Amino acid sequence: MADKKNTRPVRKSLQEYARGIAGGLLFSFPLLYTMEVWWAGFTASPGQLLIMVLVTYLLLLGYNRYAGMRPGVSWRSVFIDSVEEMGLGIVLAFGVLFVLNRIQLGEMSIDEIMGKIIVEAMAVSIGVSIGTAQLGGTEDEPEEEDEVHVEAKEAGWRTGLRSKVSLVVLALCGSIVVGGNVAPTEEVLVLATGARPVHILLMAVLSLAMSMVVVYFSDFKGTGEHQQGNLAFAITMDTCLSYLTAVAASAFLLWFFGRFQGVSFETAFAQCIVLGVLSSLGASAGRLLIK
Repeated sequence: MADKKNTRPVRKSLQEYARGIAGGLLFSFPLLYTMEVWWAGFTASPGQLLIMVLVTYLLLLGYNRYAGMRPGVSWRSVFIDSVEEMGLGIVLAFGVLFVLNRIQLGEMSIDEIMGKIIVEAMAVSIGVSIGTAQLGGTEDEPEEEDEVHVEAKEAGWRTGLRSKVSLVVLALCGSIVVGGNVAPTEEVLVLATGARPVHILLMAVLSLAMSMVVVYFSDFKGTGEHQQGNLAFAITMDTCLSYLTAVAASAFLLWFFGRFQGVSFETAFAQCIVLGVLSSLGASAGRLLIK
């Protein structure tokens, strides 16, 4: 399969890159236009930037492994695709920031330039991965891959631990793509500090309700894969796992953008719940990608 990929026509490769560019810009343009993200790139420490790069690469590995439901693909191809997507994300981030005059060569320090590019490129690269996988036509999938897909599904590809791992990985990607557009802004802190405990509780309930609806209609209704006795348990389990993933992603984003500095634990927790309303939608979208 790797050999076939290496010998694919140039036209197919260009189409794949075009889908990646479209997806990268589609999912990251709000961040590329956000002042708080530019500032985060300037103030982030080398350690934070390294953590962001590592987390993003791990997410790309997981997304490329699970999103297309291609159990026959080799890990070597997954590693190579992830590196290409991160590289394309860096190029796109630099190009857009330069066009927007957020990067002035010769006037800014190399640390400031690299910080802005790295922070922005991480969101862009995830968008590149999503665009490459989701914007293609059915004619791009080889027949052999379809056969592997069917065989793996019959063998229980989407059941057990592997299904839960894929759920968490894709929910993380969706949470970061959607929640990352709001996490750097002041509005999250404003909403968190102005909300009463009952509002925080209602936000959590709303997030869980939205996640449950998506989980039910995306994977359980009419599939016949679950008996009536354990259907409620399966829906509850996946809903809670998806929501906890969204809250964890929200906490990571808020920490990275410095939203926990100088605030109490209650305020930090409230911010996670506030951002979790959006992140849970992203996690639900990630859930739909394994259909």
